[in-house]
Amino acid sequence: MGNARGVRRDFNQLEQRRLQAAKLFDQGLRQAQIAHQLGVHRQSVSRWHQAWQANGTQALKKAGRAGRKPRLQPPQLAQLRRGLQQGPEALGYGTGLWTTWRVADLIERQTGQKFHPGHVWRILRSLGWSCQRPVGRARQRDETAIRRWKRLRWPDIKKKPFSSGGP
Repeated sequence: MGNARGVRRDFNQLEQRRLQAAKLFDQGLRQAQIAHQLGVHRQSVSRWHQAWQANGTQALKKAGRAGRKPRLQPPQLAQLRRGLQQGPEALGYGTGLWTTWRVADLIERQTGQKFHPGHVWRILRSLGWSCQRPVGRARQRDETAIRRWKRLRWPDIKKKPFSSGGP
């Protein structure tokens, strides 16, 4: 039942198809003919016909949005985006790493809405954020010293292939 996972429905197009069926009902076509012409199942046409007979064309208009209304409104999402851009350290966290626990805490502090950390990633993805892992490097790391060592010292200690040919 329904659409395959991840497939978005075009609600305007679905409404247009139902309204086209209403025009065909007015013309007196049989339900099977309408189903064939519109490329839908006969049961769908039967449901549409019952709704059309009971309440007219208005019954075939789209109902509005599908699913639950979002708990965070656009101004709250904008506020969350600003908080995320400030960084976790600016908001009192110990490190510069955003975790879903921290984001859930930030959302609750800013909006009063509680979200499970396992679901916060959906909100982050809707804001254009993606999962990133920090590069594990020491703070004391000296890049210039590492480059110098690789250039000067490493070639001397690196194993060389054994040559079987004599001098």
